[in-house]
Amino acid sequence: MNVKKILMISLFGFGLIASPHIGQAQKRKMIQIKGSDTMVNLVQILAEEYMAKNPGAPIAVSGGGSGTGISAIINQTCDIANHSREWRQKEIDLAWEKGVKPRFFVIAVDCLSIIVNEKNTVEKLTTFELGAIYRGEIKNWKAVGGPDKVVSLYGRQSNSGTYVFMQEHVLGNRNYSADMKEMNGNAQIIEGILQDEGGIGYVGVGYLFDKDGKIRKGIKVLRIAKDNKSPAFSPLDKAAVDRGDYPVARPLYQATPGRPNAAVSAFIAFEIGPEGQKIVEREGFFTIGAKDKEQNEKNLR
Repeated sequence: MNVKKILMISLFGFGLIASPHIGQAQKRKMIQIKGSDTMVNLVQILAEEYMAKNPGAPIAVSGGGSGTGISAIINQTCDIANHSREWRQKEIDLAWEKGVKPRFFVIAVDCLSIIVNEKNTVEKLTTFELGAIYRGEIKNWKAVGGPDKVVSLYGRQSNSGTYVFMQEHVLGNRNYSADMKEMNGNAQIIEGILQDEGGIGYVGVGYLFDKDGKIRKGIKVLRIAKDNKSPAFSPLDKAAVDRGDYPVARPLYQATPGRPNAAVSAFIAFEIGPEGQKIVEREGFFTIGAKDKEQNEKNLR
């Protein structure tokens, strides 16, 4: 990104520049939200509870992956994009070319949970081992202290923010194994692992629980260490996540195509406010910190 764009985005983040461009999506009465499958259930619940308190403020939420939401913002076919990764440089450039100057909000923190079938004896991995598994370099569980069983990989499709996050932060920006099964969403990965004793997958922490709030039967959540000299931590350990000790965590974002209008701003304020953050926590995600909250509030202005 060139210096001019960095300066302009910074100014937009602090609400010092007002875009004259108003997308067609923002002229519609119903708020349209598209994007991340990791976030779709959470945002649907946030929307339902918001609409219960504000019946004159209809909201429609759909998934399709982070790339789908980002494209919809760029093309002005939605009001809010859910995305579980940061925008790529080419996406920012394309938005600016089309007169769209996005603003970004962090609404929750997600820990990618690494899951295996409950019959697998492995309890923990390092990020190096995890990356080697997903690159296809480790092909048998016995290489990491597990059973003599072929590793079966489950992941997401390339338009998923989760796919990109894992590739960048765990695989070292190298390619996934060609043997990885690309699934449409978290639920499909879980179903695959339940039926595959050699399977390994990654899902958002909010998808681990059954209707009673317990870890789903048939899966095991692995502890992950930064390296072989570090202790391993569970994504279910909020204190470890807050300290930065759990190495596979990420913010969950929303983007608007410029300064949000009153209706969109009110909904985002609800999400990042006390009521919304209680819902975030209830649904198995982690609440945002003071720094993200401060930046969010500036971006609403």
